[in-house]
Amino acid sequence: MNVQAQVNDYLAAQPEPKRSDMQALHGIIRELLPNGRLWFLDGKDEKGKIVTNPNIGYGAQSRPYADGTMREFYQIGISANSTGISVYIMGLEDKKYLAEMYGNAIGKATVTGYCIKFKTLSQINVDVLTAAMRSGIEQTSA
Repeated sequence: MNVQAQVNDYLAAQPEPKRSDMQALHGIIRELLPNGRLWFLDGKDEKGKIVTNPNIGYGAQSRPYADGTMREFYQIGISANSTGISVYIMGLEDKKYLAEMYGNAIGKATVTGYCIKFKTLSQINVDVLTAAMRSGIEQTSA
């Protein structure tokens, strides 16, 4: 199954209103990264054990690891979780950036070093979320 089909199946499997919210986010991120690589991670490790929630990734960046190797990974990701949706803005150097820049303005969300977690899009300011994603893309596209 190709990545687009996996993404479509994952989105379709979500209950409402999460499905509609994730489809809306998918559209927003595709507009931000129109030519960006699309990823689907099923949440399983190499042994097939579930270690995380499945997630959709967008864009690509190379990230250095402590052992000196480089690994390609997505710039923006979304995932359904038990209480709502997580948006991942990967590769930010300053782990306080998201909370300091967007935490007070985004609405009812939890903002950490690279994740913005909320129940529904109606509880947050989507323009602020979009600005945070745009900023993350700009910082990791160099």
